[in-house]
Formats: sequence, C-alpha cells, structure tokens
Amino acid sequence: MNPSSRVAIVTGSGTGVGAATALGLARRGWNVVINYSRSAAEARETEAACRAAGAQTLLVQGDVSRDADCRALAQAAVDRWQRLDALVNNAGVSVFGKDAEWDALDARAFERVMGVNAVGTFQMVRACVPHLKAARGAIVNVSSVAGSLGIGSSVPYVASKGAINAMTLHFARALAPEIRVNAVCPALITSRWFSDAMGPAAYEQIKARSEAVSPLQRASSPQDVAEAIIWLIEGARTVTGELIQLDAGLHLGGAPALPKA
Repeated sequence: MNPSSRVAIVTGSGTGVGAATALGLARRGWNVVINYSRSAAEARETEAACRAAGAQTLLVQGDVSRDADCRALAQAAVDRWQRLDALVNNAGVSVFGKDAEWDALDARAFERVMGVNAVGTFQMVRACVPHLKAARGAIVNVSSVAGSLGIGSSVPYVASKGAINAMTLHFARALAPEIRVNAVCPALITSRWFSDAMGPAAYEQIKARSEAVSPLQRASSPQDVAEAIIWLIEGARTVTGELIQLDAGLHLGGAPALPKA
C-alpha cells in the first residue's frame, strides 16, 4: 500500500453508488474514506473490498446534515494521509409520496431531505475546500434528473436535487481554478436503495416504465454511475460546472409521467 496515494472521501459509501465509487477508486490506487450513517455492516463490507483491492481505508460514521460530522470527516482524512484530493457527495435520503398527496408532507420532511442532500453537500464542500485547494482536487456531487426534470419520489427530493445542481454551478465558479466541481444526474438506479424504499413490485413497475421511455432503454447500475464519477475526478481535466445526465437519454423526451410508489 502506498501512503502517498491520492485520497478521496465518498459520503454514503456503505451501499449502492457510494460503495461502487469507493471500490472503483481503490482499484485505481486511491485511498478512501468510507462514510456511512446507519449501514454499518454494509460499510464494513465496502471497506474490506477496498482493502482487498490494495487501498488504505478509513471507516467513519457520520451524518452529513451535522456540520461537526462533516468537519470530522475532512479532518480524519488529513490526519491519516496529510492530503485530500477528491470529495464525492453521494449521501442522500428521500421521502416517497404521490404528487396529489401534498398534505402528507410537512416541514419536517423538507428539513430532513434538504438537510442531508443540500445542506450536507454544502457543509462537506466547506469542510474540504482548504485541503482540496492544496491538491488542486475535484468535487463530484451526486444529483438526479429530479433536479432538472422535476420528476422524482417527492417534492422535497426534487427541491434538494435542484439545490445541488445550483450549488454545483456556483462552486464551479467560486472554486476555480484550483478545484473542479461537477455533478452526475442519474435517473432510476438498479440498486437496493430504490427497491427497499419503493417495495419490489413498485420498483419493477417504475424500472420497466423508465426503460421503456428512455432512448437507450436501460437503467443505470451503481457501477455505471461510479464510472462517470471516477472519470470526472481523474480524467476530465478541462471539465467543470457540468451536470452530466446519466439517464439513458430520458431528458431528451422531457418529463414523462412515471408511476409513483
């Protein structure tokens, strides 16, 4: 293991896109901070896979909606490796509800979703910026087509992803030239997170509908999204301020009415 390897923090990396990204970076020689809020067992599995790939790792529990946890994540990386080269803001939550059921939503739903997805993204960027500047590093925010098409699991989720998109553009300007900032915007991802949240039957219905209305007639896997994130970190040296649509072309047809869970 090479202690001088580049270092990345991947929030929400116990499962899904975060786990795939952490492992992909580990296989490319990066050391990784694996963060989780509740998925401790899965995070340990991600850590073991990254170590088997030859990476050094840190496993850090923390809720990105709490500023102290964000600062602790950044400091843990620097204390261990004396550097930080990339931040992947992947941690996210949602609530599920039909558009016509707005009365079922309250301020607490907005506060929780916005707190993790939007405020958490801001707090992680703020905590990491001094170290990323020194490394001339990169930030990738995991957003969603919800932020640009206005479709998704609920209004709070759509709003939070729209906020991430706007912050991505702002940070790309504010942090240049030292730090590149981009976002990936997937549609439905074939991960356990979606299936568990929606229920298997609703998940399969929505997946089939999404594939049917997408020009490429497929949904993204966690690995598909991770590959795009890693390219934005490692290879996209002249790319900043981009919102990469990873939706199999769904955006080309506007915003189809997808069935809700």
